[in-house]
Amino acid sequence: MIDTEALDSGLGDADDDDFDQAVETYDSQLPENRYQDREISWLAFNRRVLELAEDPSVPVLERANFLAIFASNLDEFFMVRVAGLKRRIVTGLAVPTNVGRAPLDVLTDISGEAHALQVRHADAWTTLVRPALADAGIDIVAWDDLTDDERMLLYDYFQGQVFPVLMPLAVDPAHPFPYISGLSLNLAIRIRNARTGRQEFARLKVPPMLPRFVLVRADGHTVRYLPLEDLIAHNLKDLFPGMEILDHHAFRLTRNEDVVIEEDETENLIQALEAELLRRRFGPPIRLEVGDDMDDVTLDLLISELDITQQEVYRLPGPLDLRGLFDLARIDRPDLHFPPHVPTTAVPFQPNEQNGRADMFAAIRKGDVLVHHPYESFTTSVQAFLEQAAKDPHVLAIKQTLYRTSGDSPIVKALIDAAEAGKQVLALVEVKARFDEAANIVWARKLEKAGVHVVYGLVGLKTHCKLLHVIREEDGALRSYSHIGTGNYNPKTSRLYEDFGLFTTDELVGRDLTRLFNELSGYAIEKKFKRLLVAPLHLRKGLLRLIDTERRNAQDGKRAAVRIKVNSMVDEQIIDALYRASQAGVKVDVWVRGICSLKLGLDGVTDNITVRSILGRYLEHSRIFAFHNDGDPQVYIGSADMMHRNLDRRVEALVRVTGSGHVKELLSLFNLAMNDTTSSWRLSQDNEWVRHHLDDAGHPLVDLQDKTMAAVQQRRRRVRAVR
Repeated sequence: MIDTEALDSGLGDADDDDFDQAVETYDSQLPENRYQDREISWLAFNRRVLELAEDPSVPVLERANFLAIFASNLDEFFMVRVAGLKRRIVTGLAVPTNVGRAPLDVLTDISGEAHALQVRHADAWTTLVRPALADAGIDIVAWDDLTDDERMLLYDYFQGQVFPVLMPLAVDPAHPFPYISGLSLNLAIRIRNARTGRQEFARLKVPPMLPRFVLVRADGHTVRYLPLEDLIAHNLKDLFPGMEILDHHAFRLTRNEDVVIEEDETENLIQALEAELLRRRFGPPIRLEVGDDMDDVTLDLLISELDITQQEVYRLPGPLDLRGLFDLARIDRPDLHFPPHVPTTAVPFQPNEQNGRADMFAAIRKGDVLVHHPYESFTTSVQAFLEQAAKDPHVLAIKQTLYRTSGDSPIVKALIDAAEAGKQVLALVEVKARFDEAANIVWARKLEKAGVHVVYGLVGLKTHCKLLHVIREEDGALRSYSHIGTGNYNPKTSRLYEDFGLFTTDELVGRDLTRLFNELSGYAIEKKFKRLLVAPLHLRKGLLRLIDTERRNAQDGKRAAVRIKVNSMVDEQIIDALYRASQAGVKVDVWVRGICSLKLGLDGVTDNITVRSILGRYLEHSRIFAFHNDGDPQVYIGSADMMHRNLDRRVEALVRVTGSGHVKELLSLFNLAMNDTTSSWRLSQDNEWVRHHLDDAGHPLVDLQDKTMAAVQQRRRRVRAVR
């Protein structure tokens, strides 16, 4: 057994300085060009999402959804990653890069790759998904495809529902060029004044609150839709009476929406954040998307007025902003979606046959419970646990971290109910959760008004760990009930994100959480813990030592293996540790959803490393760290990805899973993911992601998520049969 407190005291008999010196020696023996660029790797991830949209074996409305996901992902990439790189270049700050190239060269590569992907994305819609939808009875038409009767019906809709909310903005000496909001879809319109003969320019924003696709006609099993911007564009004469409409083109602007707050220089974090969110709306432009038919006069005007470069212009075949396909993907056609899956209740939490309810506390007292979402229900596990705790008169205190949730969340309601019932309730709200800042501020204040003790974490650190701690009085003594998860306490995303959560009454975990919450509501994370590895002080070092234990075991001729499942693998120290382990003969499996800066094809260095990526109906979100440990497996789950921000600038927590059945379950999942008979993307020796989803005979390989779904259902059926 490895005690994590011992891990923090040193590696064997070596002290920290000896360990760091040994690491530096190892690093000097590794190739210089040993990392992949993180931004290019992220684009490769989004290409994998696009490949699902291009796959004819995927139900067509799910393909439309993947196109929308691709578009949304790329928007965030530009708003944050590209914007961050440009901000650092402009301000002269050091630009993090692990590939030894100039930042401007990186931006040039990003621009080229992103442009190619956006063209491919548009083509996938035009030539693949849209025709497939039409074949299935969902036809997305153009204005020219409409009959006269359909145009008359749509004109009535335009007059009644669209025209009143449109706001055309002219550009002339009396009207300066209008502010263009980020991610808005717009029409650039050139008109001629019939009286003066002078050409003018106008901008018209497509109203985001209206359906992006307007229903034209529903006839039995066939429905027809028209893009909203097409409807507006062909009725511009109503907006500009007495004017001649010369031309119109769609365009869309992306702005820098990264939030930067100097926390050590502000007295009130909430006020500073609210001011920064206001500033975000007016961030500088970083991408201009235009229709590929836009004329040079209009484009030159936009470039000049928006102060944007040619490199930042993306000419694309229409329609722009395919995030609108999220609406289409919700069409109620079960035959065009993935087969429905209803999450099961985890076996220990299944209701008592006598009263139809589960006693969550009694179930957890019997032994640790590992829950796998969304295969197993969040509602009947995490939510039910918190709701029972809020009502239970024996519960004295509830402490919880909240990174992303919804304002109407039953999680928030349960915390409010607990506070109003007189319990001590602490909610550590991370108001800096990107793009959820404004919502988090709103419901944090709602919690405060209800009497919940709300704290906002530590200066300079985001609190990203997923922790829930309940203190209950039982037989005159206090008992801790703990939940440590890999995903957010969000009932909505729990249906789409794959995550694990561990419930336990283990006293060591309870003590760890008591100390950690005290430190989070206080000033600093300094203490070492028994069953937790906690960032920013101890997590990286703990993982490095666990990996190095495998390296030394391999050198001693023992079997050794490291298995890591994360969303992103970027941190150079962790990657170098995996390289060193591989050199020593350790079998290294990396299962990564998104960014991977680890390189393959380095002779003598990566010979024992395998890298896989799995995408599907659910977003693979759990983080798992498994070490062979000479036959006594050490397995951790938690919130941390292998990125600088997670290891250095966030409060993260991993918990060691000790139940033999749970360890077996996690290792079995890894066996399935890394098996060559399982559908996945594999990182090749030339560092290209290659999809393997068919066998040599053209038959589909095993789908990990379908297989897991079936296994969970089968487990439930076995329990029912026994009962």
